[in-house]
Amino acid sequence: MSQPIASPAVALAPPRHVAIIMDGNGRWAKARGLPRNLGHRQGVDAVREVVRACKRLGIEYLTLYAFSSENWKRPQSEVAGLMDLLRLYIRRELDELARNGVSIRVIGNRSRLAPDIVALIAEAEAKTRDNRTLTLVIALSYGGQDEIVDACRRIAERVAAGALRPEDVDTNVVASHLQTVGIPDPDLVIRTSGEQRLSNFLLWQSAYSELIFVDKLWPDFSAQDLADAVGEFQRRDRRYGGSGA
Repeated sequence: MSQPIASPAVALAPPRHVAIIMDGNGRWAKARGLPRNLGHRQGVDAVREVVRACKRLGIEYLTLYAFSSENWKRPQSEVAGLMDLLRLYIRRELDELARNGVSIRVIGNRSRLAPDIVALIAEAEAKTRDNRTLTLVIALSYGGQDEIVDACRRIAERVAAGALRPEDVDTNVVASHLQTVGIPDPDLVIRTSGEQRLSNFLLWQSAYSELIFVDKLWPDFSAQDLADAVGEFQRRDRRYGGSGA
């Protein structure tokens, strides 16, 4: 059963879009003498809790960094275990997510994924496309640098074809060629495990995001930790390069 979330003292608007770098599954398992994949399995429980918490907190978009383009370098057994977890998560959670108004969207390079996973993703996206309570964006086989390079390549092709003038290329044009088109930039980026870097995650989109680094490992991250991060976000003064009041 979900635990009640202690709300911030001041009732301010929550971030519209929260993005999370879910870090620390392997270290969580190592600290307990367990295989790394058991840490990843425990991390799935944290995903479930945070998704439910977003709905209660009024967050409209949640992006989770599930598997980076660099994660393919990990041992084959670990990668296979992560992919099995993804299959299990979609199959087990899809009906509940759909019932609760959650729309699923996956960003990243699908060409490296197994065909059955690509089919599961397509099914999940199609089944939840019209839901509006929460958009759950899963970054899978994703890298921010690759995303920007791909956008630049497609813009260059349009310029070469005469469909776009070089002087018309601006931030809006670039954003419209990113995989996150139609999704607002994250207001808040959270990283667990105490590491303090973006690790190639939403590099363009997080230009003005508030960053919060949490010492807890991802499997220990709770709904209350999310609420605490939201409270910290609400206390910050976002100036977007301006001087403020």
